[in-house]
Amino acid sequence: MNLQVNFCGIDMKNPLTTASGTFNPEAHAAFYDLSVLGAATVKGIADVAWEGNPTPRIAETYGGMLNSVGLQNPGVDAWLEKDLPFLKQYDTRIIVNVAGHTIEEYTAVVEKLQDAPIDLLELNISCPNVSAGGVTFGTDPDMVRKVVSAVKDKARQPLIVKLTPNVTDIVEIARAARDGGADALSLINTLLGMKIDVYRRRPVLARKVGGFSGPAIKPVAVRMVYQVAKAVDLPIIGMGGVMTGEDVAEFIMAGASMVAVGTAALSDPMAPVRILNELKEFMEKTGVKDINEIRGIID
Repeated sequence: MNLQVNFCGIDMKNPLTTASGTFNPEAHAAFYDLSVLGAATVKGIADVAWEGNPTPRIAETYGGMLNSVGLQNPGVDAWLEKDLPFLKQYDTRIIVNVAGHTIEEYTAVVEKLQDAPIDLLELNISCPNVSAGGVTFGTDPDMVRKVVSAVKDKARQPLIVKLTPNVTDIVEIARAARDGGADALSLINTLLGMKIDVYRRRPVLARKVGGFSGPAIKPVAVRMVYQVAKAVDLPIIGMGGVMTGEDVAEFIMAGASMVAVGTAALSDPMAPVRILNELKEFMEKTGVKDINEIRGIID
């Protein structure tokens, strides 16, 4: 049975990675050997430390969860000094998610990562562009091309662009990322959601609206991965509500080369290990000898 995949010219021992924002290397390493992962995708890193949003900023809801954490992070310098050495102990590829509020902030992070021993970059274009009045980078095709092109110009590692689903046409955004120079795509980021406490008569989250993730969004994610895979010839990391090994197979059949586990690992830190074992069981049960056999098989 072969689980190895090649992503942007890099060999991965299996198609599983973590989803940015849901993975804490030191915390999760207490539960399992991170070397079992094909890749580890770390939380968004900015040019300076971000404090994140006021609390409450996480809430459970039917079929998933809402979060408005606000990409709290220590900044790229602190991450390189403390977090990267910890991750390098493990035999897994490292994907660094890059956050910013302006193109200059994005490129500042990427420049500092140029010589770092990491494998890929993941550009989070779901951040609000403060130079454009807070409009999200990833919702405007022209802005997508511009920011991807600027970051690609500074990047020495392959560049994955993470797409927001909060758009009318995901294919248009994917094509804009490709035209800007993206080497790969990851999708989907969270949907926008809201929860109201009807007894207190106020939103549960301090910022009212947050990112909705979890199993309820999986059909949307699978549909978008399928559409993008058919329209854009770039490798894809699929994500959104992955809870089982069969979910991984579903994303791969839709066209993904790799699949990220996010929300599931918050409720069950061992979820990536369980899901990987379930994927192996699925392959054995259905006679799939090579995971690459089933990629993009849906017409």
